[in-house]
Amino acid sequence: MKVTPTAIPDVLLLEPEVHGDHRGFFMETFRQSFFDELLPGVKFVQDNHSKSGQGILRGLHYQLNQPQGKLVRVTTGEIYDVAVDMRENSPTFGHAVGALLSAENKHQLWVPPGFAHGFYVTSENAEMVYKCSDYYAPDDEHSLLWNDPVLRIDWPLVKGASPILSAKDKAALSFANAPRYKTS
Repeated sequence: MKVTPTAIPDVLLLEPEVHGDHRGFFMETFRQSFFDELLPGVKFVQDNHSKSGQGILRGLHYQLNQPQGKLVRVTTGEIYDVAVDMRENSPTFGHAVGALLSAENKHQLWVPPGFAHGFYVTSENAEMVYKCSDYYAPDDEHSLLWNDPVLRIDWPLVKGASPILSAKDKAALSFANAPRYKTS
């Protein structure tokens, strides 16, 4: 598996080796021993599967007391996946990075604990699966405003259309008012 650091070095783009022929393809998307070397101490405890239609934006979500690292991949369609560093003492605090993930390119994105995470569906619909390093804790979840001008995220929005947001995401906090992940 090819591993490439993004503009935020802790966020990694992973490209599995794909073996294909006229019958289809095979690829290894996860092997514990590989991730033990790549991300020492990270154990995945939960798998999630999400389906969304074009123009839906989910996020930017994060947990403070039970921060989740996420290994994200798309099985159908395409998304623009975004990570925002919420680690208060990090040199990249407040920086955002995004990547196009699709069923076609088969890339994965590692979003470490302490980051807000969100995505926007660019295809007609998309399904994504992601592994989490801690359990979902709804009472610990926070939402960061997707279009906060401080973050300057260049979302590839459908021309002339506003993203479709949940009520929670419409009420998200600005970066200036959002709680930060405390690092030691």
